Amino acid sequence: MRALAQFGALRSPDYRRYWLGSLASVGGTQLLVLGQGWLVFELSGSPFDLGLLGAASAVPSIIMTLFGGVLADRIDKRKLLMTTSVVVATLLLLLAVLDATGIVTVWQVLVIAALISCVSGLDWPTRQAFFPSLIEREQMMSAVALNSLLWQGSRMILPAIGGLIIAVTDTAVVFAASAAGFLCMFFVLSSLNVRHVAAELGTSRGQFMEGIRFIVTNRLFAALITLTFVGMFFGTSFMQLMPAFADLLGTDEIGFGALVSISGVGSISGTLIAGGFQYTRRLGQIMLGAILLSSSSLYGFGLVTGFAESVPAAFYAAMLCIFFMSLFSSIYLITSMTTLQLRVPNALRGRVMGIHGIAFSLISLGGLFGGTVASATSLPLAVVVGASVVSLSAVFVGVTQIEIRRLDGRVLESGMDERRREVAAV
Repeated sequence: MRALAQFGALRSPDYRRYWLGSLASVGGTQLLVLGQGWLVFELSGSPFDLGLLGAASAVPSIIMTLFGGVLADRIDKRKLLMTTSVVVATLLLLLAVLDATGIVTVWQVLVIAALISCVSGLDWPTRQAFFPSLIEREQMMSAVALNSLLWQGSRMILPAIGGLIIAVTDTAVVFAASAAGFLCMFFVLSSLNVRHVAAELGTSRGQFMEGIRFIVTNRLFAALITLTFVGMFFGTSFMQLMPAFADLLGTDEIGFGALVSISGVGSISGTLIAGGFQYTRRLGQIMLGAILLSSSSLYGFGLVTGFAESVPAAFYAAMLCIFFMSLFSSIYLITSMTTLQLRVPNALRGRVMGIHGIAFSLISLGGLFGGTVASATSLPLAVVVGASVVSLSAVFVGVTQIEIRRLDGRVLESGMDERRREVAAV
C-alpha cells in the first residue's frame, strides 16, 4: 500500500498538470545534457573539455541558486517558472542553429551551457518551493517521489532515444527537441491558477542568511545536505565523463545512450523501492547503508572499466554496476529529500531547498574534478578516488551524527508541526 501511495499526489488536478508539463521540460534537460556532452567530445575528444562543460553547467547555477531561493520566496513562482522556461527554450534554439549550420565550436557550447545554467539556478529552487502549493501535506512523499520519477524515468528512456537520434541525424535535432520540451512547460504553467503568497519582506541578504542559519543550526539538515553534496560531487559526477567511458568501452553513440539510460533504470527502481523505507524505524541507517552500497557499486564500475580488455562482456558489466550505483543513490536521495521537505518551514522552503538543490549542479561541477584526475592519471582511477571520498564521508556521518542513525520514519511526519512551532518561537 505504501508503494501505491507514491502516486497519490496525481489526484490533485493542478499537480497532475504541472507534473505532465514537467515531464516535457525534464525530458528536454536530459536531451540537452546528452547532446552537449556528445557534441563537445566529438569536437575535441578531450575528457578535460567534458570537465569544463560540467563546470560551465554547474558554477553559474550554484551561484544563481543562492539568489534563486530568496527570489522564490518573494515573487510569483508560477510567473518566474514561465520566464525561465522561455529563456532556456530560446538558448536551446540558438544552439540548434549553430550546430545545424556547422559553425559551432566548443567555446560556444560552453557559453550557452553557462547561460542555461544561470537560468536553471533560478528555476530549480522555484520548482521546489512551488509544487508543495499544489498538493496536500500528506501527499508530500508522493510528490517528491513523482518528481524524482520525472528525472529518473526520462533518464531511463530519453538518452537511449537521443543516442539513436544522434546516430541517425545530428545533435542539432536533439537540441531542437529539447527546446520544444521547455515551450510545453511554459504553456502548462500559463494554464495554472495558483494564488501567490509572498514571504515577509526583508533584505535579500538577510533572507538568505536566515536560510543558512536554519541549516547550520539544525544538525539533521546540515548532515543530510552535506552528505548529498559529497555524493553528487564525488560519486554521481562520473556521469559527466560518460562519453569518454563509452569510448573506453569501445562503443558508439547508441552505446553511450544505453550507459546513460541504465542509470535511469537504476534510479527509477530505487525511487520505487524507497517508498517502502520512508516509514521504517531504521530510516537513518537505511540512508547511510544506501550511500555505502552506492559507492561500492562505483568501485565495481572503476574496476570493470580499468580492466575492460580482460573483463568478459565489459560493457554489460559496466552497465550492471551503473544500475546498482544509481539504485542505491536514488534510495538515499528520495528518503533524505522527503525528510527535509517534511521538516522545513514553509516560509524557508525556497531558500533551504534551493541550497539543497545545489547538489544537482555539483554532478556537473564534479565532472571538472573527475576530468582533471582522469587527464593526469586515468578515467577508472578518477572513479575510484570519488568512490573513496563518498564512502569515508558516509562512515564519518554515521559515526558522528547520532541523530541520523536514530532517524525514525514512523514519527517523521508527526514531528513536523512541532518543529515548525519551535522555529516560529525562535
